[in-house]
Amino acid sequence: MSKNIELLLSLTSMHTSVFKNIDRHLSVHGISFSEFLVMYQLSLVSNRTVRRIDLAESVGMSASGITRLLNPMEKLKLVEKEQNPRDARVSFVKLSDVGFELLNDAIKSVQIASDGLFKSLDINDIERFIDLTNKIK
Repeated sequence: MSKNIELLLSLTSMHTSVFKNIDRHLSVHGISFSEFLVMYQLSLVSNRTVRRIDLAESVGMSASGITRLLNPMEKLKLVEKEQNPRDARVSFVKLSDVGFELLNDAIKSVQIASDGLFKSLDINDIERFIDLTNKIK
């Protein structure tokens, strides 16, 4: 097996392990890591509002996948749907005040989880790993 395939399999295994670990820590907040990622991305944009298709792209999901994820979040009032007054085909999603508050609480849990996940790495290892993963994107 080539080293590239070995790396790919290792990254896939790590991804699965990280998601499960973070999901476990976020379960006390009633959200998944995918929902956390959506709320986090929304918190980064002005007015905490973005087109659904742009949100899907930023979290690596399809348009239908983001809709399936957002529907229950809307029911829980974590996000709000907004219509585009100029184009009815385009809809926006906004992080609600409730969602923003939950996100801030959840960030603490993600910090605890990430501290545990990366405890064997020093700051130089972490910075190097960030550099390496950014080269793959």
